[in-house]
Amino acid sequence: MAQPAGNPGAAGQQYTTNPPRELPTRRGTELGLLAFAAFIVTSAFVLVQANQEQELSWSIVWYGLAYLAIFAVAHAAVRRWAPYADPLILPCVALLNGLGLVMIYRIDLATQQEALAVGEEASSNAPRQVLFTVLALALFLAVLKVVSDHRTLTRYAYTFGLIGITALALPAVLPSSLSEVNGAKVWLKLPGFSIQPGEFAKILLMIFFAAFLVAKRDLFMTAGKRVLGIELPRARDLGPIIIAAVACLGILVFEKDLGTALLFFGIVLVMLYVATERIIWVVVGLSMFFVGALIAYQLFTHVQQRVANWIDPLATYDDPGGGYQIAQGLFGLGTGGMFGTGLGAGRPETVPEANTDFISAALGEELGFVGLAAVLMLYLLLAMRGMRSALAVRDTFGKLLGGGLSFAVVMQVFVIVGGVTKLIPMTGVTTPFLSAGGSSLLANYMLIALLLRISDAARRPQQQARPRPQAQQAPLAEAHTVMVQRPQQGQAADGGPTQ
Repeated sequence: MAQPAGNPGAAGQQYTTNPPRELPTRRGTELGLLAFAAFIVTSAFVLVQANQEQELSWSIVWYGLAYLAIFAVAHAAVRRWAPYADPLILPCVALLNGLGLVMIYRIDLATQQEALAVGEEASSNAPRQVLFTVLALALFLAVLKVVSDHRTLTRYAYTFGLIGITALALPAVLPSSLSEVNGAKVWLKLPGFSIQPGEFAKILLMIFFAAFLVAKRDLFMTAGKRVLGIELPRARDLGPIIIAAVACLGILVFEKDLGTALLFFGIVLVMLYVATERIIWVVVGLSMFFVGALIAYQLFTHVQQRVANWIDPLATYDDPGGGYQIAQGLFGLGTGGMFGTGLGAGRPETVPEANTDFISAALGEELGFVGLAAVLMLYLLLAMRGMRSALAVRDTFGKLLGGGLSFAVVMQVFVIVGGVTKLIPMTGVTTPFLSAGGSSLLANYMLIALLLRISDAARRPQQQARPRPQAQQAPLAEAHTVMVQRPQQGQAADGGPTQ
């Protein structure tokens, strides 16, 4: 009878150890949460159409099947290429994307009814959003497949940094007819479609900053001179990151894209603090931010207009570019109250750009404070799971990159929701996964693919090193016979005389 593992057994039997238990991949948990998200999104579609058209149509089936197919493929890809990834990240993204699709569809129905009342025809954004989601999924699969190890990205860090700065600068140097929309020069208008290169540049620049800070981390903390009690790195060590940061912020200010400028500044500041663990960098960064904000307020009229709209949107309600949009969004949030008017029962279409910049105001009107808080909690959960993966991963580059990617989601939500609720001046940043638009959706799915890759590396069990093969000794019966001669008295073993 075979002895159990770990039992010494009879004399001469060797001890054996239990093999390491395989960690669960938790893909079943992910699949169950995706099914729950699909149930919520399908129910939301039913409520919207029942309240808007008082009947159900086959369009709900089309949207529901498209949603299920998209995330079934995403789940299969994660199960195949990142089996140990965090099981909550993809369901959070799926639910946010689904709720955004529901709200875009709901605003489409309202605008189409208004257009029919005056004999016009309105375009639909929901089918385009489904198409963008499919394209985003294809990019998600490509990143997950190609980037099999996030550490390989460090080989191309400076290349990514150069491409990122070039992508930011390209709209600034193009004519306004090819790059400007609503006063911001951040677009590339190509035949048939437009793209916002800054959405992709933020990911490329985060890779560059993470790799650079890892390479210079010790120099940032030790080498340098003390100025006013602050130990600053040498100029040659700090130079590349300062040049990249100033170039990015200068380009974004010239393009009047203040939201993205604030986003970049916050990401670089947080990554610098995580790399050095020195609070002085946060103090210096915030001081620089306030000085730059005062200078920008004095130099740029559009910054002054944004501040005036923030302080009192009703005072500039009727002015061109004034506070009409912010005031309408606040009216919608006030109408929603605690529990909202119900999906399909509000008037979110009265807010300009309700399906893009102000989609959080539309959700707040129809879902109320409770519903909007639940959506924000989804973002918080997504960022916390990403941060957790960043802390658990074993390499410093993965920690910095994962932390930067997770913070980028939180910072982007803070900037746009803070502007909609009049907490901070309004800036033109999209709400991740909720807002209509292709560039933001494509870039954010790339971000999630990298987060899943880092999470997979953090949770994957370490491969135990194989023991080196040892040369087998011949049995004693087959060993060669060696004649050993005992030394005689007064003679050493080597034949020489004893001392």
